[in-house]
Amino acid sequence: MTLPDKIGLMEDAISEIRDGAVVMLGGFGVPGTPFCLIKELVRHGARGLTIIKNDANEAGMGVDWLLENGQVEKLIASHIGLNPTAVRLMNEGRIKVEFVPQGILAERIRVAGAGLMGFVTDIGLGTPLAEGKPQVTISGETGVLETALKADFALLHAEKSDPFGNLLFAATARNFNPLMAMAANKTIVEAEQVVPFGQIVPDAVHLSGAFVDHVAELGELPEVYDVIRR
Repeated sequence: MTLPDKIGLMEDAISEIRDGAVVMLGGFGVPGTPFCLIKELVRHGARGLTIIKNDANEAGMGVDWLLENGQVEKLIASHIGLNPTAVRLMNEGRIKVEFVPQGILAERIRVAGAGLMGFVTDIGLGTPLAEGKPQVTISGETGVLETALKADFALLHAEKSDPFGNLLFAATARNFNPLMAMAANKTIVEAEQVVPFGQIVPDAVHLSGAFVDHVAELGELPEVYDVIRR
C-alpha cells in the first residue's frame, strides 16, 4: 500500500478556512505555536473565527495578529493576561472570551478526539466557572458537565514530519498539539523539517499521520521562534 503524500503549500491549506470557522491553535506560549500558519491565516483574512488556544500569546505575536486584524469573534483560553490587546477587546465587548482552567481545557479537547460528548468533574463547582453548566449527581456526589471541544481546523507546529504526516514534537512543544489534531475535522501542520518515510522511527512518533491532512515545510524559522531555537 502506498501512503499519501500530504506535503503542500501553506497558503493552499489555509485557504480552506472560511469565515466563522472554529480553529484550534497548538502551543503553550511560544513552544508548539504555529506562528507561520497564523501569519498565513491573517493574510488569508477569514473572519468571525472562534479561536481555541491555551493562551492568547503576547502582544505582537501569534493570536495577537488575529486580534489586531479583527478576525476573532470568540476566544476560548485558560488565560489572556499576557496580551493587553485581548484584555482590551474583551473589556470593550468586541470579542467574547470563555475562560477554561488549563486541565479542563485539555480534557475537553481530549474527549472530543475520543468521540465523547463530555465529562463530569467537581472542579469549578460552586464558582463562576460552573455557572450555567448542567450539574450531574453520581453516587451521591455532584459534578459539573463539561462538554467536548471540537474544531473545524487544528493548526500545529512540529519539529519533524514525514510525507504522510507522522509527527515528532520537540520536548514541551508537544503540549496541546496531539490532542487538538484528534479533535479537529482537518489538521494543518507546519514542520521545521520534512524527512523521508522511516526516518522517524515508530517509537518516536508523537502523533500518527492518520490525524494529519496537510503538512507545510518551514525550512528556516523566522525571528518569532527565537525563544525556542535549539
